[in-house]
Amino acid sequence: MEIPLNRQSPSIALVAPTKTGLALSQLIRAGLPDASLWTKASESLSTPVPELQAYREGLSEAISILWPQVDNIIFVLTVGAVVRAIAPFLKDKATDPGIVAVNEAGTQVVSVCGGHIGGADALARQVAAILGVEPVITSASAARGLPGIDVLGEPFGWRRGSGDWTAVASAIAQAHPIEVIQTCGSSLWQRQLPEVHPFVWDSSGKEQETIARIWISEREFEPVEQPTIGWHPRSLWVGIGCERGVSIETLERGIRASLQKHNLAWEAIAGLASIALKRDETALLALAERYEWPLQFYETEILASQAVPNPSEAVNREVNTPSVAEAAALAAAETKALVVEKQILRGEDGKACTVAIALAKTEYSSRCGQLNLVGIGPGSLAQITPAARAALTQSDVVIGYQLYVDLVRTLLPSAQIVEASPITQEVQRAQRAIALANRGLTVAVISSGDCGIYGMAGLILEALARDGWDGKIPHVEVFPGVTALQAVAAKVGAPLMHDFCAISLSNLLTPWPVIKKRLEAAATADFVVALYNPRSRTRLEGIHIARQIFLQHRSPSTPVAIAKSVYRPDESIQVTTLVEWNVETADMLTTIAIGNSTSFVRGDLIITPRGYVLTEPNANSGHINRADAELNL
Repeated sequence: MEIPLNRQSPSIALVAPTKTGLALSQLIRAGLPDASLWTKASESLSTPVPELQAYREGLSEAISILWPQVDNIIFVLTVGAVVRAIAPFLKDKATDPGIVAVNEAGTQVVSVCGGHIGGADALARQVAAILGVEPVITSASAARGLPGIDVLGEPFGWRRGSGDWTAVASAIAQAHPIEVIQTCGSSLWQRQLPEVHPFVWDSSGKEQETIARIWISEREFEPVEQPTIGWHPRSLWVGIGCERGVSIETLERGIRASLQKHNLAWEAIAGLASIALKRDETALLALAERYEWPLQFYETEILASQAVPNPSEAVNREVNTPSVAEAAALAAAETKALVVEKQILRGEDGKACTVAIALAKTEYSSRCGQLNLVGIGPGSLAQITPAARAALTQSDVVIGYQLYVDLVRTLLPSAQIVEASPITQEVQRAQRAIALANRGLTVAVISSGDCGIYGMAGLILEALARDGWDGKIPHVEVFPGVTALQAVAAKVGAPLMHDFCAISLSNLLTPWPVIKKRLEAAATADFVVALYNPRSRTRLEGIHIARQIFLQHRSPSTPVAIAKSVYRPDESIQVTTLVEWNVETADMLTTIAIGNSTSFVRGDLIITPRGYVLTEPNANSGHINRADAELNL
C-alpha cells in the first residue's frame, strides 16, 4: 500500500511593522517555529533577529508578496489597520489566507477573516494559547458551539462536494432546522454537538420542517428545493483490471463512467486497487499520482480468495485468479459486497480496462495522524505551559480521565470532540487514541502533572511499539507539564535542591516487594523522596510501612510535606515531621515529600541545602557576602 500523504502544516507569516510588535512576534514564533517573520526595513534592531525578512515600500508590499504564497497571516497590529490593509486583496474565502490580528500588548488575538476554510479561527486559538489569553472568535458556529459547516469533514479527510454553502451556513447561523443525511463516514462529529442544535437526522414524519440539507455520502445528492451542501467521505475503493499499455485516459473514463452510472461521487474515491502484476503499469501509477490516491496491490492468492459475483475462467487462466477488479475492490474495502460490479470499457486505442467499486466501512484519510501527549500540570490552568495549551486547541480529539478533562474544559474549542472515561481505563484510552490517530486524526491524550511521569506517554508509546509502529506514523509529540513533585516543592520552599527520586506506592502495576525494596534503597541513600499514590480505599498499609522504613534511616525530625490537590480550589498543604506525620490523611490526590538528612524547616518552608559554602552575614549589611560564596563540587 502506498504510504498516506504527509499532512502539510499550513504556511504562516508573522507581520510586525513596529519594534514593539516585532518583540511580541518573536514570542509567538517560539510556538510557531516554521512561521516566517516580516517587518519594515526601516526598523533598526538592537539585536539581530534570525531569518527576519523586510519590506520597504509599506505594508501593502508585504501583503502583495505573502497573499498568494501563505495559508495564514498574523499581523501584530490593530484590527482596524489590518482590515484597511487587506481590503484590496480580499477575493474569495475559499482561496484567501486566514487573517489573525494581535494587539501589541499581546492581550487580544482576533480571528479577522477566513475563520473556517482559511484556518484563522484555529490559528487564533493557537496564538492565544501561546500568549495565555482568550481568543476572539466571532463566527456564528463558534458562538453556538457548532462545527463550521465548511470544515466539518476536514478532520476525517472528507472532500467537499457541490452545493450552496453560503445558504446552508446562513440557515445554521439563524438556527433554522437543518436536515442531515449521512450514509457513510465517521459520526464522531455528532457526539460533541451541544444539547441544543439545529440538526435533524430524520425529518420524515416530524412537525419541524427543515429548510436546508447537509448531505454526507458516497453518492451525489439529487437536486431539491432546499439549499444543500455535500461532503463525501473517502469510502469508495476502485478495483482496476487492465490490458498492458492501457492509456490513462481510458482508465479515467472507465472510472468516471462507472461512478456516474451509479450516482457515486468522484470525491468519495478512497484509492485504487489491482493485482500485484500491475505494480509497473504506467497509466495506473500516473492516474494515482494525478489525484493523490493510494494504490493497493494484491497477490493472486489474496484475490483468488475473494468471493466475487462475476468470476472469469479466462482471467483465471491468464493471471491465476478468477477476478482482478472485483476482487481487488473487495480486498481494499475489507468488505464482501460491491456497490458496482465489474464494468468493461475499451479505449480509442483498443486497450480495455475493467472497473469495480466497493464501499468501505471506514473512510480513508490522506492525513497522517498525530498523538499529542499532554501534561496539564497539577490542576490550575495557570500552571499549564503555553505549548500544552496550543497542543490542546490544535487537536481534533481530546481523550482523558474525566477529572482531568473537566480541569481543562474551558480551554477546549466548543465544537471539539472530547472523550472522557473513568479512572483505571488507561489501557482503553491508549488504544482508543491510537485507533483514532491511525485514522488520520490529531489526538490529544491528557495526563495530570507531566504525561511522561506516571502518565499516559509511556503506555501509549509501549502500545505503539508492540503494534509494530515504525516511529513515524502516527507522529507522536510529548508536551511536558509541571509535575506533582514540582508543584509540591514550589508550595513548600526548596526541598528538591539535592538529589531526589519519586516512588509510587500503588501496587496495581508494581509488586509490593519491589516497591519496598525501592523505599529501603532511597531511604538508605539519603534521597529526598516524593511518594505518589500514597493511599487509596483498598491500599491502606503501604503508607504505614513506608513511614516506618524512613524512620529507621532518618531522624524523627526530618521534614515532611503533605500536599493534596495542589493549585486546585480544595488545596491543602501541611509541613510536619516524620515522627508527627499522620499517614491517615493521605489519599490518591496527595503527594508526600520527605526531606533528606540535611533538610530543615524555616517558618512553613522546607529547605534542602545544595552544598554551597556561605560566609557569615556581613555585620553592617545583614546580607550574605556572595563574593565569598563558592560551589562545593
